[in-house]
Amino acid sequence: MAQVKAVTKFARISAFKAREVTRAIQGLPAADALERLEFYPKKAARIVYKTLHSAISNAENNNNLNRADLIVKEAIIGEGPTLKRFQPKARGSAGPIRKRTSHVRIVLEEGEVKPKASKKVAKAPKAKAPAQAQAEKKAE
Repeated sequence: MAQVKAVTKFARISAFKAREVTRAIQGLPAADALERLEFYPKKAARIVYKTLHSAISNAENNNNLNRADLIVKEAIIGEGPTLKRFQPKARGSAGPIRKRTSHVRIVLEEGEVKPKASKKVAKAPKAKAPAQAQAEKKAE
């Protein structure tokens, strides 16, 4: 199976904020992931969308893969360098400001989508009403 990747480096967003978006698309077909990112209301979604679009284009043009067969195998956000700035504070002191950056890496793989197994949860028996429980005790 062929793997294709795309990387965006030094994106001006905290990795912590961007990871929420990438968790939502891991394991999805690439076309579905693009559609989901298009309407995701976060700044990170635009950055991940561009990276995913680039990975799909790389797969089609460089590796002659079909867009419909691509699956998002990995969507990883790593921390980049932090820009350190200072803001003036009271009495001549300075407060640090950390402007964080991140690196986005998306790996696509050619293959079939595996349906996720539904989790069956065993239901606990319902609690009986107090009056019903007392009536059963008396019957014994």
